Amino acid sequence: MSDNILEIKHLSKSFGAHIVLRDIDFTVSKGDVTSIIGASGSGKSTLLRCINLLETPTSGEILYHGKNVAGRRVNAAEYRSHVGMVFQSFNLFNNMTVLENCMVGQIKVLKKSKDEARKSAMNYLEKVGMAPYINARPRQISGGQKQRVAIARALAMDPEVLLFDEPTSALDPEMVGEVLSVMQNLAQEGMTMLVVTHEMAFARDVSTQVVYMNQGVICEQGSPAQIFGDPQQQATRDFLTRFRQN
Repeated sequence: MSDNILEIKHLSKSFGAHIVLRDIDFTVSKGDVTSIIGASGSGKSTLLRCINLLETPTSGEILYHGKNVAGRRVNAAEYRSHVGMVFQSFNLFNNMTVLENCMVGQIKVLKKSKDEARKSAMNYLEKVGMAPYINARPRQISGGQKQRVAIARALAMDPEVLLFDEPTSALDPEMVGEVLSVMQNLAQEGMTMLVVTHEMAFARDVSTQVVYMNQGVICEQGSPAQIFGDPQQQATRDFLTRFRQN
């Protein structure tokens, strides 16, 4: 049995005449932490949105355990319960408490009882250090705390893969570390993660594979040691110049 959870094959996405993604191919295996790096506008977030079926690919396949979920008649909500997503803008429900935010998906999608959902939500809120804030509403907590709640909410759905779309880009600098620390702990525990990020130290130190995108195509992919230590493409070298002295 293959360890491949997701296989992206010849994926392309256009908005009208504007081609955003072109012939994307890569694989996510169990336990991988794949960081997708590249300049703004290179298609990274659109790729993640396609994988989570928030955008419909123009062509190509997204295979989840060998089944193409980019085709018709796919239950997107059921698929997303296995392939969760953490957004840069948190996307919490402002009219719900922290605890309720982490329970609602479990009840509605996974059909758990309130007691089961609460127990799971508390477990993951404790894991990300947010248990003291269960009765707070999103407006009462900081950006870093909101993102940790968003991660707990995604984990409470018991996903097989977690997608992160620039999870620290909306945060003040002093809050970035607390979110990256949670993500690093998840990686150490073997969580399969696909992370669009501008945090090069995270990509270099935590990832098992790095994908460098440039102008809608994968320019280069490989291990962090290869991408950061011995990039083969000039575009990759140019992009990483400022980080390689670290």
